[in-house]
Amino acid sequence: MVWSLVAGALRWLAAHPWTLIALLLAVATAGGAWARRKRETARRNHARDQGLRYALPQIDALHHRQFEEAVRDLMRRDGCLGTTRVGGAGDNGADVKATDPFGRLWVIQCKHRKAGLAGAAVGTPDLHVLNGTGRPVHHGDVVVLVTNGRFTSNAVAFARSQHLHLVDRGLLAQWAAGSVPLWELLGTVPPPRRRAFGS
Repeated sequence: MVWSLVAGALRWLAAHPWTLIALLLAVATAGGAWARRKRETARRNHARDQGLRYALPQIDALHHRQFEEAVRDLMRRDGCLGTTRVGGAGDNGADVKATDPFGRLWVIQCKHRKAGLAGAAVGTPDLHVLNGTGRPVHHGDVVVLVTNGRFTSNAVAFARSQHLHLVDRGLLAQWAAGSVPLWELLGTVPPPRRRAFGS
């Protein structure tokens, strides 16, 4: 009886080979997703275990691409998944993208100033770009501009009117040197999309 069932199943699969192909593709896709999530979790745990911290002099000494990587790593330290640096030509205003433990997608633009606080203040033109792409193009829930410098008063007013979040030198120092997630420091981010991972 068992043999006849097996033989019947094999005949059916021979007559419908696309079913076997679809099943194999589904298994491969699920396996790939599981492996990616496992690698991301391992990277996040490693960053957390390392107690990733930056002091402002370290941040000031970074190249702008290294600054983007540092912001990415801080988001990863805070427990974000799918954290990537996407900065570069054609980034459409996003240098870092990350999904926090509550399901919110963060779209972050980074502006590094070699001179730190003494460098040029970040103004509204940079925020116009971020505002025009952060939600419409990248579908961000939380849209942020991070700098190791400062913002103009016009930029602060514009960000407030458009529900953009600003991380200036002082807030960056607090975030980078501590262990409190950025969303707790900002305090006014959108509500969670889902419960935190593992809760």
